Amino acid sequence: MWKRKSLLMSLILILLLAAGCSSNGGSNKNNAGVDSTPTSSESEANDATPAAIEDNTGTPEMDFDMGGRTIKWVSWYDESIKEDNPDNIKRKQNLDELMKKHNFKIEYVTVDYAEYSSKVTASLLAGEPIGDIIRMARPWMIPSLVKQELFSPVDEYTKNDKVFIQQYTNDYSQYADRGYGFRSGINGASSGIFYNRTLMNKLGMKPLQDYVNDDNWNWDTFIQVAKEANKDTDNNGKLDTWGVATANILVQALASNDANLVRDDKQNLEDPKTKETLEFIFKLATENVARPTEGGDWTEPGQFFRQGNTLMYAGSDYEMDGFKKDMPDMDIGFLPFPKGPSAVAYHSHLTIPNYMTIPSVIEHPEQLVYIYEKINDIDSIYDYPKQASLETLFSNEDDIDNAKTAGETINRVDGKDGYPNMPYYEMVGEILEGVSVSTVIDKYKEQFQSSIDEVWKK
Repeated sequence: MWKRKSLLMSLILILLLAAGCSSNGGSNKNNAGVDSTPTSSESEANDATPAAIEDNTGTPEMDFDMGGRTIKWVSWYDESIKEDNPDNIKRKQNLDELMKKHNFKIEYVTVDYAEYSSKVTASLLAGEPIGDIIRMARPWMIPSLVKQELFSPVDEYTKNDKVFIQQYTNDYSQYADRGYGFRSGINGASSGIFYNRTLMNKLGMKPLQDYVNDDNWNWDTFIQVAKEANKDTDNNGKLDTWGVATANILVQALASNDANLVRDDKQNLEDPKTKETLEFIFKLATENVARPTEGGDWTEPGQFFRQGNTLMYAGSDYEMDGFKKDMPDMDIGFLPFPKGPSAVAYHSHLTIPNYMTIPSVIEHPEQLVYIYEKINDIDSIYDYPKQASLETLFSNEDDIDNAKTAGETINRVDGKDGYPNMPYYEMVGEILEGVSVSTVIDKYKEQFQSSIDEVWKK
């Protein structure tokens, strides 16, 4: 205790001296005028501050013996730790040390995605889960399986926000005020707007990055830009360049406006944020903002973009590899999806968030979550979680920053994936055909609620 108090007093003296000696000059001053580049001794002192000791949200060391049991970790892909970068090497070292200390082995079980949900569900209902740690997607378990108490709540064990992504426990996997899932690493893919910088320059347009830099990238400027790119460049009376590949971007738009089609167990079509979003899609369609369909399937917008005559395409960061391969002569950029009128930040979207879960018949779930935490409790060499991926996908610093920003908050959008009989496509189809939003809401709100009741009340 005396050492801690002494260290605290030393730190206070260092801070007072730094503040007293600071000036407005120099290149390493922060907003308070204090030098933000610490000496090596200051760095060591800062690392050992009482705040760092007392405010650490990590789980205290636990002592338990698992008796040599084999933990089965089930997923639709191989979850074993690949020692392909310094972070993963450290994770594997942590796992090896944990297996020795707590006397357990680990087996990674892969189940084909097409059969995954049915096999896992059958095993849970039989009381013989196929794994101790099971990756699950929200629509497969909430509410049906959680209502039957087939999973253990884990929110009391996931307080370490250095490891656990809190949104996965406290939002994506929440039911009746408890969180049933946990996950570390990255939030998910960054979704946003790919754009063809080569075409933008050819058309003499204002750089789209300027809208982000000026904090003016929203639905209105998005429509403005798209209309500017709708051009008849050869004067034959027909458009030959287009601003955006499709108007069918409701999911992305809902996420960008903090809106959703479902709230808990109720349809949410009449919510003002949802209505704003539906009006946005209606405007894209009825004001001929987007490139019209040619009768293609869900891949058509991407095909349009690859032709090099369409400025913008709504997609996710991992699609960049394909664009680089298919459009080698084009300079492709990335922007966050524009902000909706009810949002204050940029958002990406998820429709089927997935995370780790623990079946309720598995004893000591706290030990399994603890092992997962300690595997992933590392000091990363990266500045942010997706650095290696984004710097591989993108070479332009603005694009990297935009993708990073877009992925910082990912909004869950509920729809067809969780409610099989929801007439989602029918509703969107009518809006794209020009049926008024008020008419569409009146027609579909009861049908939406019925599809939700089928899931929540059975």
